[in-house]
Amino acid sequence: MNLLDLFAGIGGFSRGFQQAGYDFDKVYFSEIDRHAIANYKYNHEKAEYVGSVCDITRASIKHPDIITFGSPCQNFSAAGDGSGLQGSESSLIRYAIEAIDHFRPDIFVWENVKGVLFERHCRDFWAIVKALADIGVYQIEWQLLNTAWLLPQNRERIYLVGRLAEKCRDKVFPVCESVFSSEKKAKDGPEDKDCCGTLVKSYGQSSNWITYVLQLQRGEQFNGTLEAIHEGRLRLLTETECERLQGFPDGFTRYGVYDGEVREISRTQRYSLLGNAVSPPIVEKVAARIRQTTNLDNH
Repeated sequence: MNLLDLFAGIGGFSRGFQQAGYDFDKVYFSEIDRHAIANYKYNHEKAEYVGSVCDITRASIKHPDIITFGSPCQNFSAAGDGSGLQGSESSLIRYAIEAIDHFRPDIFVWENVKGVLFERHCRDFWAIVKALADIGVYQIEWQLLNTAWLLPQNRERIYLVGRLAEKCRDKVFPVCESVFSSEKKAKDGPEDKDCCGTLVKSYGQSSNWITYVLQLQRGEQFNGTLEAIHEGRLRLLTETECERLQGFPDGFTRYGVYDGEVREISRTQRYSLLGNAVSPPIVEKVAARIRQTTNLDNH
């Protein structure tokens, strides 16, 4: 089985599928951020870098059974400019659609911000669905899932799954929150309800604090309002804490391979990589559900 990971980031998709028991003979990945490329190479030794997504249909690779893509979300995000498919970043999804039409994988999975479902982007979302449906051989489903169902980070993302219709035994979605929350309770206990905000690419830049930690004294409670007594006790999450909130192992983003040399990745870049990443535990659940409902030959 071969995987083609587009807009791959640090490999949240490939890690999630592998955690779900998928055994890949080849993992191909496409990415333009040099730090993401370096980190992907460090953590996925057998992965093969195949260049820019713009040239992916001309890449010399074995037929991919699965294509995954977390295409740029800036123009769909609530924090973005709202330009949708007219934007220079989010419009790059067209190359993923071309790749699906060209390679005809058994399965493809798209992840993006929930902003694609907002009313102002409704026309763009349906244009994407239509382009995928017009390929003519896929059953397409989607659902909004939240990383908070498994980890203490409020990160709502749409997951759209396409499968060759002839291979479908049942529907992938809906996946009930209880499937996730029961596992989270088993790990953290029934009283654990605290959840941080969404980690973003700009996290770590002082003017863009979205999620932070307030260090409380023993027995102290926080009413939601910062006061003078809290001065000096507000801090950023550490890189390791961000890795845990995204479901990656400790130190996952610490190193990268640059021109064959292993080097440490800066703190700022680690925050950026994690803010852009797909959460592997959520991907794992989706991938497991795909396995349960799809005829996967010899996999």
